[in-house]
Amino acid sequence: MTEERVQANETTVPLLPCTSADETLAFWRALGFTVTWEQTKPYVYLAFRWSGFELHYGGAPEGMEPAANTGGCLVMVDAVAPYHEAFTDAMRQAYGKVLARGLPRITRYRPGASRFSIVDPSGNTLIFIRRDEPAELEYGGAKSLSGLARVLDNARILREFKSDDRAAFRALNSGLRRHGDAAPAVDQAVALAGLIELSVALDDQERVPEWGARLQALRLTAPERERVVAAVADPALLRPWLP
Repeated sequence: MTEERVQANETTVPLLPCTSADETLAFWRALGFTVTWEQTKPYVYLAFRWSGFELHYGGAPEGMEPAANTGGCLVMVDAVAPYHEAFTDAMRQAYGKVLARGLPRITRYRPGASRFSIVDPSGNTLIFIRRDEPAELEYGGAKSLSGLARVLDNARILREFKSDDRAAFRALNSGLRRHGDAAPAVDQAVALAGLIELSVALDDQERVPEWGARLQALRLTAPERERVVAAVADPALLRPWLP
């Protein structure tokens, strides 16, 4: 029988659409990928390798806009933090900064998170996911939560799983207005910390001093301060108010 002759040693390789061969080659080379195949004529075909996985690219459909591209793949790994660190270090070396907006970009990584994403110059999204990520994740706010706690959980999903900083910002801003007064101080602090970080990411920092002052005025225990710091990807942003 055919099934008896099949060996369980298959390898799948994503074939992604490429809107610009030059930009794709430059980006992945900057991140340390090896180019294993480079062809632009008579048609585009590019292949890259990094560690134990490969990415292949073909030509994009005519008229495809990178901002509207929904292509991508999942990269399952044992631990995501080392990958994020390697790619952000490579970005700093190649570009002088971490590319956090526009195309290409990498999403922030909060300690303890189970995934992050890289969006390439053609708009394809590579999602690095921890293999033991919980299967029962709530999308849109855990039903067992209420008030500001539920808002915080919803914002976490929007940031870490849907990569929608703008929606997360709106959720936190609205949720803090509606539920902040009745919420525990630590939940208020986590919301304010998230608003500060998202304001910087969205390059709209007008209200950061106001939120920072509110954060500084909250009375928090040492464990609560640790929770607030752990809620953001870059704790340095909070140092003016949580030294």
